[in-house]
Amino acid sequence: MVPNIKSPARYALYAVLVIAALYAGTKIYSALTAKKPEQCEHAAAPTAGAAVTLDLSAEQVAFVKIEKVGTATFVELRQAFGNIDYNQNLLVQVFTSCAGRIIEAYPNVGDKIENGDKLFTIDSPDLLAAESNLIAAAGVLKLQNVTLLRQQKMKSFGGASQQAVDQSTSDQQTAEGALRSARDAVRIFGKTEEEVEEIIRKRMADDQTLIIKSLVEGCVAARNAAPGLFLQPGTAPPSSSSTSAPPPLGVYTIADLETMWMFANVVETDAPLMRVGQIVSAHVPAYPDREFEGRITALGQHIDPNGRWLSVRTEVKDPEHLLRAGMLGNFTVFVGQPHKATAVPYNAVVREGDGTMTVWTAEDNEHIVRRDVRIGKAQKGFDEILEGLRQGESIVTDNAVFLSNQYAIVQNPTD
Repeated sequence: MVPNIKSPARYALYAVLVIAALYAGTKIYSALTAKKPEQCEHAAAPTAGAAVTLDLSAEQVAFVKIEKVGTATFVELRQAFGNIDYNQNLLVQVFTSCAGRIIEAYPNVGDKIENGDKLFTIDSPDLLAAESNLIAAAGVLKLQNVTLLRQQKMKSFGGASQQAVDQSTSDQQTAEGALRSARDAVRIFGKTEEEVEEIIRKRMADDQTLIIKSLVEGCVAARNAAPGLFLQPGTAPPSSSSTSAPPPLGVYTIADLETMWMFANVVETDAPLMRVGQIVSAHVPAYPDREFEGRITALGQHIDPNGRWLSVRTEVKDPEHLLRAGMLGNFTVFVGQPHKATAVPYNAVVREGDGTMTVWTAEDNEHIVRRDVRIGKAQKGFDEILEGLRQGESIVTDNAVFLSNQYAIVQNPTD
């Protein structure tokens, strides 16, 4: 049975319990914080020009990592931004060699194309005329062959003169030349030698449908073909696209995507460092973890008067066909030879409140001293040390920033 405690006694009991809980919590907090690596047993207060020294306990030493100062390889780099575009040297514009109306158009934008694949067909009166001329030229040659043979036989028994034979020979040779020209005219339309022979043998014009095939392998970058559009030789039909993109130059545009171009703007001060053939590492926001290798292939011949930059063209390898024309990108140009230098990991360098760079050097496992350093390049997880450290010295590489913070707390306990 619980006794009935009056209100004053109850409040006194609550007060005792609260005080006991606070006391226990204080003890637990003190025990935990005593093991933190940031707290140092002794922090030597620096005088003017004196070094900052911290003495660590055995427990605190276990929470820091001490390593020797080594070397790393650094290269001279320059950064630039630009846009991805098709490799114009491998971009094929497909036209038709004769006038006609499109009957069918096969591949769409983005489709992969093999050499010899059909692109589109047109109804071509010019093809029909060329085939008719071929049939006529073949008939004339056949007649001239017969006439020449007859004249030669008649001359053998005096029935024809030499002049008649010579005239028949000339006519026969003229007919041969006309037939060769007619053959070539038909082959221009894409007819094979077997198809030409078939037209001559049957003495009948083939279908006047002209098939336009791809002569390269690649991907359809742009299409301006639709059934019913009328084509003129060497001219693309008016674009019917409602987008703001520029119209394609040809009926079809086929791109080889194995390599792409990147046009980048290099600041004027870096222009003298650029050379054709320099290695480039390209990146695009769409694939932040991917690196595309390339080389500079062309340099602009003038500095832009407004932006004060030089246009640089880079050929970038893209075997997986990930890049797209119009993508934003940046590239890193390797403008100098790699060199080895004294280096420390990023975590070892602390940027102090006044902007100076410092590291914590270890005289032994318990005594560490803060030292100012001057850093150079920062690459691949390492800072280049220009002044302040020598190779082989021991430094704190992990939790260095916490040591600096703890020192600041010790020096300013009221903050």
